[in-house]
Amino acid sequence: MKTSAKLAAAAASLATAALMASSPVSAQGQDGAKDAKEKCYGVALKGKNDCAAGPGTTCAGTSTVDYQGNAWKHVAKDTCVKMGGTLKAHAGNAPPVPQRG
Repeated sequence: MKTSAKLAAAAASLATAALMASSPVSAQGQDGAKDAKEKCYGVALKGKNDCAAGPGTTCAGTSTVDYQGNAWKHVAKDTCVKMGGTLKAHAGNAPPVPQRG
């Protein structure tokens, strides 16, 4: 391998490493704080849950009915209850009722 090819490969590796090292910072907000999320049960539509859809399911996208009480979606912190979801799994699949206030 020629010296110039070795230098180009090293530069590419260094650039990739620098990009990977800076990625977590770019995923954070401008103030450096991560966007806060919470698990919200009972708001996911059929097959649109983020994870935990109960017995017989594996994870994301496995809820079997709309608003399944043991299936959750990640939502912005402090918005779950306002949109009618719960912070803990529950029985049933009644549509969420948004809170006014």
